Amino acid sequence: MTKSTLSMGRINYINASPVYYGLDNGLLPDWIEMTDGAPSVLNGMIKAEKLEISPVSAAFYGMNHKELLVLPDLSISCDGRVMSVVLVSRYPLEQLDKKQVVLTSESATSTALVQLFFAEQGILPFFTTTRLHCLEDIPDNTDAALVIGDAALTQPWERTFEYRIDLGELWQQLTGLPFVFALWVVRRSHARNNPQAVQQALELFHRSRQQGYANIDKVIDTGAEKLNLDRGLVQTYYDLLFCDLDEKKVAALELYFAMLYKNRIFADKVAVEFFSEPWNVRSVHGPGQ
Repeated sequence: MTKSTLSMGRINYINASPVYYGLDNGLLPDWIEMTDGAPSVLNGMIKAEKLEISPVSAAFYGMNHKELLVLPDLSISCDGRVMSVVLVSRYPLEQLDKKQVVLTSESATSTALVQLFFAEQGILPFFTTTRLHCLEDIPDNTDAALVIGDAALTQPWERTFEYRIDLGELWQQLTGLPFVFALWVVRRSHARNNPQAVQQALELFHRSRQQGYANIDKVIDTGAEKLNLDRGLVQTYYDLLFCDLDEKKVAALELYFAMLYKNRIFADKVAVEFFSEPWNVRSVHGPGQ
């Protein structure tokens, strides 16, 4: 079968490394063109139709669900503490009413999650959004800041902020459920026109992830070297991360979208819909519902 090139995205944080291990070590076919980027960059590229398949922020999927389909059994998620998505603060969470909270520009999901927590508690901070990669990026009048990804793991935020609030842990305390930060998606138009190629890409992802967990010691070593972190810390980080998307995580995702809608952070209700092949759109409630 002759395939045209499929444009695919890859998150440039170490949290996605288990999913891409096999693709980075011999599985990547010549008909897939890979582009690295932060979640916000990949979000924009798939929105602009510069990518056909990519990991995206879960909230970005929710905001663009009419154009996208979720690829089954792939995510970046946690069940409690996550370590790499944190609100660093000078005050306890409940004391941030009318305080200055800076949100990272790199993740729609984490930003919406912070807004959701405050809305659920009736807390009304003043929000601004900017790039947050290091302490020097923090404006002087900041009372709390949302930091994510490798920067959350590597930067000495405790020099400035007394409190470190883990958003995965906070969500579990609120709901008792895991949390899904990122999903792998395909553009609906591409799935409709190229279902077999999308299915083969999905199978490659699953094989690549299988190899990643079979070689998790190498993944840990690479992550520790890349970020210049203690290996034990990186191992703990990967122990907390999940890259599957089981029924419990889908239920958590649906609850997250429903809560965003209830609190008027989302304008529309969102149904999670999956790609399946032979070509079909499958909702979490089953075909045709």
